[in-house]
Amino acid sequence: MFRKFLKVADACPACGEELHHHRADDFPAYLDIIVVGHVLVPIVLAVETEIAPPMWLSMSMWPLIALVMTLGLLQPIKGAVVAIQWYGGMHGFEEAKKARTASNGSFSVTAP
Repeated sequence: MFRKFLKVADACPACGEELHHHRADDFPAYLDIIVVGHVLVPIVLAVETEIAPPMWLSMSMWPLIALVMTLGLLQPIKGAVVAIQWYGGMHGFEEAKKARTASNGSFSVTAP
């Protein structure tokens, strides 16, 4: 789905679906900050309260962990945002959604 770290490919290499018109913008970064903050802050508070490591260790360890978590989650979160846009038919994916619903239109579920 990606041709560079955060650059979405123009089309899916597996199915050829056009992806160039997505509009993820800054939303994945905001979600990443929220997730990392909500996971890391309680851990930092618990460790600093219960263990109280030396200041040099805290000043080197927590920023490094935050950086690794942020960079590790950014690409999957951006992929999820683009996938949600594709599934919902938003921001240029309207034709793809119409094609999916048209091909699945003959499918019906019957209650037993």
